[in-house]
Amino acid sequence: MQKFILTLLVFTVCVPAVSAAENVSRRDGFLLLWEGIARSADETREKPFTDVPGGSGGFTEITYAKARGLIDDGESFRPEDSLTLGDALLWLFRTRNVDDIDAMTPESLPTLLGNYPIAGQDAETDEPVGTSEKLLALANKLDTMLAEEVHEVSLYSEKFHGKGTAFGESFDMYALTAAHRTFPANTLVKVTNVENGKSVIVRINDRGPYVEGRDMDLSLAAFTMIAPRGQGVARARFQRLGDASLVDACTGETRRYQKRITRDVRFHRGVPWKSAIGEPLVLGANRPFVVRDVTYPDGTVEWFEDWILPEEAFTLTASIPGIYTFRFSNGTGHTRKMQMEMWQCR
Repeated sequence: MQKFILTLLVFTVCVPAVSAAENVSRRDGFLLLWEGIARSADETREKPFTDVPGGSGGFTEITYAKARGLIDDGESFRPEDSLTLGDALLWLFRTRNVDDIDAMTPESLPTLLGNYPIAGQDAETDEPVGTSEKLLALANKLDTMLAEEVHEVSLYSEKFHGKGTAFGESFDMYALTAAHRTFPANTLVKVTNVENGKSVIVRINDRGPYVEGRDMDLSLAAFTMIAPRGQGVARARFQRLGDASLVDACTGETRRYQKRITRDVRFHRGVPWKSAIGEPLVLGANRPFVVRDVTYPDGTVEWFEDWILPEEAFTLTASIPGIYTFRFSNGTGHTRKMQMEMWQCR
C-alpha cells in the first residue's frame, strides 16, 4: 500500500565565542539537522536507545535515524552531552545523503571534508561544535554547496515501463519520478536544467543510475519537461525539497494537514488541505474511527460506514479535481467533517 509519503534552510549568522554552557546538546543538534531536510520519521521496530525512551523529546526521529544508520552510537545516545564537531559532521553528511551510508564513517571524514570543505580537515572533531547557530551555519554551508553542484541526468523509458522499481512500485515512464543512488524513497527533488533554466519536481522511487558520471535517471515525462528527448542527457542542479508526505509535489510548498477527529483520536498524518489528482489519501489513526461518507466534487455521496482499526488504513484515490468532504466519527459518535481540495498538478 502506497503511503503519502526542503526548502533549504539558509542562515546568515555571526558566531561569537561561546562558553561550554552554550554548547548545543546531541539531542537538540540532531533535531536541528533533521528539521533541515523535511523528512518524515515513521515508527520503527528498531530497539530505541536506552536513554531516549518512548515519550521523550525526539524519540521518533532519533529512533528512526538509528534504524536507518544515520546514528550509530550503540546502546546509549547521551542526549544531553555536548555535540562534538565530528558527530555533527557525520550526521550532516548522512542526513544530506552525500554518499552511501556505509561509506560515511569517522574514518572517512577527511575524504568527505575534501569534497565538501565546510570545516578544516585538521579541525578538532572531538571538541564541541559550539552553539546551535554554529551548527546551522555548517548545515547552511553544505546545503548551499549541494544546491550549486551540477549533475548529469539522463532518462529511462520504454525498456523499464511497467517493471518494478527498487522500492516496490511499478515504473511509469509518464509519471514525474526519478532514480537516485542515495536519496531516500519519496524524496521530492526540483531538477533544473542549467542550459535553459527549465525545472521539474520529481519523486524518488527507484535506485540508479548505474552509468559512470550520471547522477539521476528521470522518467520520460520528467526529462522531456526540461530537455528534448533526443538529447538523452542534460546538466542540472538539484534542490532537495523534502519528503512527499510533508511537501506538495506540485508547488514544493510544505503540506498542511487536518489531524484530529477528537482530542484522543488522531490521524498518523491526516487529511491534507490540498493534494494532487492521482495521489492516494491513506488514513490511519491511533484509535478506531469510522469513515461515514465522502461527498465528491459533483455532489455524489458515497457511504462507507467502515470501522478502521489502529492496524488498518482507509485509502482513497481521487480521479476528478475539486472539493472532497469527509465525515469521520469516533467510537462514541462524535462526528467531524474535513475537506480536501484535489487539483491537477500539470
